[in-house]
Amino acid sequence: MITEIWASFRRLPLWVQIWVGGILMPVNLLPLAFLGQPGGVTIAVLAIGGMVLNLPILLFERGFSKAMAFPHILLWTPLLGVISGQLQGGVSGGYLQVLVLLVIVDMISLLFDYVDAIKWWQGDREVA
Repeated sequence: MITEIWASFRRLPLWVQIWVGGILMPVNLLPLAFLGQPGGVTIAVLAIGGMVLNLPILLFERGFSKAMAFPHILLWTPLLGVISGQLQGGVSGGYLQVLVLLVIVDMISLLFDYVDAIKWWQGDREVA
């Protein structure tokens, strides 16, 4: 099963592999370093939860599909609101930089996710 999931990941376009493995996942793990900051636990749970909830989809489908957009939409949309509240509260330093980076990366991801969710609802259920 792991081999099938890895093969599916490798069938994704190279830019998607780089985006997911080199940017999206690492950036969404960064909040773990700021759990003691205001909203830190909530932000970490939402950021990581959007990825963790994709594990059952990966296992069930044995690969990557547009259904993986739904956990992102479910958790990262409110995450952007939580981060916006923290940014208005006057955070600074490394935490500020991580929050801004997280907003940028997850906003870009959500643009793709909303499109993928619509395509999935319209019947595009293919696994890469």
